[in-house]
Amino acid sequence: MRVLVGGGTGFVGRALTCLLKSKGHEVTIISRSPGPGRITWGDLPSKGLPPCDAAVNLAGENIMNPLRRWSEEFRKEVTASRVETTQVLARAIAGAEKPPGAWVLVTGVSFYAPSKTAEYDEDSAGGDYDFASRLVTAWEAAARIPRDGATAGVTRGAVVRAGFVLGRDGGAIPSMLWPFRLGLGGPMGSGSQNLPWIHVADLVGIIAHVLESKAVAGVLNGVAPSFNTNGDFARELGAALSRPAILPLPAFLVNTIFGPERGVMLLDGAKVWPRRTLESGYRYSFPELGPALRDILS
Repeated sequence: MRVLVGGGTGFVGRALTCLLKSKGHEVTIISRSPGPGRITWGDLPSKGLPPCDAAVNLAGENIMNPLRRWSEEFRKEVTASRVETTQVLARAIAGAEKPPGAWVLVTGVSFYAPSKTAEYDEDSAGGDYDFASRLVTAWEAAARIPRDGATAGVTRGAVVRAGFVLGRDGGAIPSMLWPFRLGLGGPMGSGSQNLPWIHVADLVGIIAHVLESKAVAGVLNGVAPSFNTNGDFARELGAALSRPAILPLPAFLVNTIFGPERGVMLLDGAKVWPRRTLESGYRYSFPELGPALRDILS
């Protein structure tokens, strides 16, 4: 297939590009900067959608960047980098002379309200709890193709709601390693909050599975099929590094560093189950947290 990948230069985008190419697919990246094998976001409105069999959007400013103060300006950047890029790509698909057969958007499990007891699957309600959940609602709405467009009945749409993505080349793991290696790591806040996670190999594996399986559409939860807490994560990461992981990062420090609206994403969580992902036939490479972390750190 010829696959168009928005945000293909990012952490997940690089892993997806590598996987797709290993399967014999051709990849064109949509990026802010031109280059070999790329087009820019500005090319889509002016030149239209290039010939492709599938499109994926992974674009989005890193919402948890601790170097960026949680300001109104940064909130607008976070929203625009997700919603506006998705709108641009969806409009290009709708206006294409030959629409792609598949259109996949990757969003987040912050759609679901935090809870220590409730268990969510792809049919569970959500999307109107806080800034992050409302962002996912707007993000997913931006991906909808008009029913009367050329893609009606042609382009198969899917949304993958990703959890906390674990990998050696990006995400949160690299920045967390030094305190854990020094024996200064531990859970955030109480550590009892749920942590829906996924190995990057499985997240890109789910995306490729959706692209290659014509019967798969709708929402799939991109999380591992196991329930773990932030405390579990700290213990398993410490064990993988042969270091203690008993020093908690107090909640007030998390909120000081990230701001309360981002802090809640780290200090609260939800039990998210990938029911439809499993029913679709996807088989996880890393369904358990310990082996996933050991693979990343090997």
